[in-house]
This record gives sequence, C-alpha cells and structure tokens, in this order.
Amino acid sequence: MNKLNRREFIKKTTNTAAISILPGVFLQTVNAKGADVKNRWGMLIDTRGCGDCKNECITACHSEHAVKSFDRPQTDSQWIRKVTVKNRKTSHTMALPIMCQHCEKPACVDVCPTGASFKRVDGIVLVDRHICIGCRYCMMACPYKARNFVHENLSEQNTISPRGKGTVEACTMCVHRIDKDGAKAKTACQQACPKNSIIFGDLNDKNSGISKKLKAMGARQIRADLNLNPAVLYQGLDL
Repeated sequence: MNKLNRREFIKKTTNTAAISILPGVFLQTVNAKGADVKNRWGMLIDTRGCGDCKNECITACHSEHAVKSFDRPQTDSQWIRKVTVKNRKTSHTMALPIMCQHCEKPACVDVCPTGASFKRVDGIVLVDRHICIGCRYCMMACPYKARNFVHENLSEQNTISPRGKGTVEACTMCVHRIDKDGAKAKTACQQACPKNSIIFGDLNDKNSGISKKLKAMGARQIRADLNLNPAVLYQGLDL
C-alpha cells in the first residue's frame, strides 16, 4: 500500500468525513438552499460612486457579521475595505472596494491542506472554521489580500455568521441571505450603498439585473491576467 504524506492524509480524511462534521456546515458535496450548479452568484461594483461616500458598505458588512475594530484598524479583520488606486499616466485617483473575489479557480482552495477553504457549487468561496487549522496558506495565496486571520477572542457574535479565533475568514457574499432568498437576496453592502453602486445577482442568468447591466455597459475583473475568473466585477476602472 502506498504511503500518504501528512498533507495528503489530512486532505483525504477530511474530505471523506466533511459531510457529517456539524449540522449546517456545507462543504463541496452538499447543497444549501439556493446553492445550485446552474447559479454563479456575483457582484458588480460601479467605482464611480465610491469616491465621496461615507463607507456605508464597510459599516454595513462589519455590522452584519459582527466584525469589530478592537481599536486597531491596521491589523483588524476587514471583510471589505477600500484602497486608493492611482493611474500613473493620468494621476487620476479612485476608491476601489476590495473583498473576496469568489474566483472560479480560487487559489486559496488549491493550497488549503484540510479542505477548510472550499468553493460551493454556486461559486461562493467560503472557509469552514471547524476544520481551519490557521496555517494561513490561503492568505498567502490570495492575490487580492482579501482574507484575514482572527487573533482576538470573540464575543457577541451573530449566529448567521459565526467566527472563530485562530481561523481565517473573508467576505461570504452574505451567503446566509442567498440561502434564504436566492436571486431575490441583497448583500449587506449592496443594501447600504447610498448610490446603488453595488449590484448582486446570478451571472449565469441572462435576465438577471447584473447580467443586463454587464451586457449594456461591460465591466472589468481585477487581475484578469491570472485567469482566476473572479465573480466580482468593476465598472469605471481607470488602471
């Protein structure tokens, strides 16, 4: 019998037992309500409305998922953050919201030794905190720096979005809302945006609002050259 190295053993045994870890923990082989292979959930962000707002999307996201600052904003978890991007040729600056891009080919999933990082059949990339060992390989692999490590003891968590010290976390695209309402769902950031600059929807449905907007106006992916095919797309980029 061939001997398995430690990484192969962990990955094989974890994937085999994944279904029965805990009720409500959905891994690759389990479909939640709203998780259908025909869907590809995504978001379209019009960056032209992001420059002069009060970061309502960030506030709403962190409130929804009980992400607190601990008075150290430089090192705290940020499921969504804004970065300032400058075009070197034109000197034009813009605000760019960054979160997990929910890639079709997620690098974070490829490097995870336990299967804690996984992609659902509907394209949403998540972390199962129950089997995350905190190795942070996924954080190093993510080209968008969209994942965070929880250093602090946590309290007053929201049951819809459980978190855990010593684990990695990132934007879930408000998966609890999607599993409840499907295509009718709105993410917390979308709902809070005062300029309606964020659209959530099914990229595979040509009649969805997001697909119609993409057909009419187009959009760009960040680091499309990596061929990861992110599900978060942007309009108004001047890069």
